[in-house]
Amino acid sequence: MGVICVLRALGRAWIPLTVIAVLTVSGVVIQHMHGYFGSGSGAAESGAVGGADQIVPFNRKRVLYEVEGPVGTVGSLSYLDENGQPHHAEFATLPWSLLVTTTQPSMFANLVAQGDSDTIRCRISVNGGVREDQVANGRDAQTFCLVKSA
Repeated sequence: MGVICVLRALGRAWIPLTVIAVLTVSGVVIQHMHGYFGSGSGAAESGAVGGADQIVPFNRKRVLYEVEGPVGTVGSLSYLDENGQPHHAEFATLPWSLLVTTTQPSMFANLVAQGDSDTIRCRISVNGGVREDQVANGRDAQTFCLVKSA
């Protein structure tokens, strides 16, 4: 009768024993695959940060804002930075320029300038190429340059 009890117990336990055996073999195989493909010794597992790949910015954009006019022209201007935030500046003489650098996929570039002279020019260049160039003439001239996708 003892043998029959053992066989009945094994008859009920074969499924959990099979699951345990499959999980054990799978774990060993996965561990060997990690070692084979080199992911078992990564920086994330060791806790080291310095060994991780560095993300390097690419496609750097250099947006140059310029305002030109007669020497001694006094006035003010407004422009958008690389994050689309507006800025205001005063100038006591021309020419005036500002270089904005970004790695964002796109930048909205906007420049408005007004001076106390009869002529004023604004220019927006992206990576050395002029994208917008405007000249205004008249009393207290005001000019506006816009590049929608720098």
